[in-house]
Amino acid sequence: MRIAICDDERKFIVEFKNIINKLYNSLDLVTDEFSDGNELIKKFRERNYDIVFLDIEMPAIDGLTLARQLREMSENVYIVFLTGHIEYAVKGYEVNALRYLTKPADGSAVREVMDHVIKKQGSEKALWVRDSEGEHKIALSDILYIEARNQKVVINTSDGFIEVRGKVSDYEEKLSAEGFFRIHRGYLVSLAKVKSISGSDITVLNGDILPVGRTKMKELKSALLAFVDTEAF
Repeated sequence: MRIAICDDERKFIVEFKNIINKLYNSLDLVTDEFSDGNELIKKFRERNYDIVFLDIEMPAIDGLTLARQLREMSENVYIVFLTGHIEYAVKGYEVNALRYLTKPADGSAVREVMDHVIKKQGSEKALWVRDSEGEHKIALSDILYIEARNQKVVINTSDGFIEVRGKVSDYEEKLSAEGFFRIHRGYLVSLAKVKSISGSDITVLNGDILPVGRTKMKELKSALLAFVDTEAF
């Protein structure tokens, strides 16, 4: 798990990191420290964090503004606000924050948040793929669509893409029961990531426009309706 702690108080960062390390010394954690929100954004662009503990009151860029930028880059990052003022907590709803922790940090509250994230990650279904650099674990909830390209398969996610050997049909077989639909000979899309339908195309959440096969549109619409009904429960 990749964790970021962003706070302009060095003493607090040290104390908070010590709490996490003490509670979860047996887990494989990477915990990075930031005193400047702009540095966090720069690092986040390189590779997303799973959870960000974020001070609301910082001089260069306030926590709420920073959280909005993080949320634009990732729908899945868990954002936890750190604050000495409870009234700021209401603002967390604007960026879908997991919750807030009051300062000074309380070990039991930190454990409650971390246990929740660990449980969610453990229950999340994922796809393992291999490329020239090794094996990669991709959460199914991160995948937008899978496309055929030059005798390879490109897996497009909310964080970028990865190119691997294989055929779209291989992934259709694995993922059809997980809310994925073959819209075209060369495309397998996550129904959860379909934003709109226009003519013979669909738009997914990142704005990409994908073609739907001439005989697939009616079946796609039925699959979307069934998916929405399932998700409602």
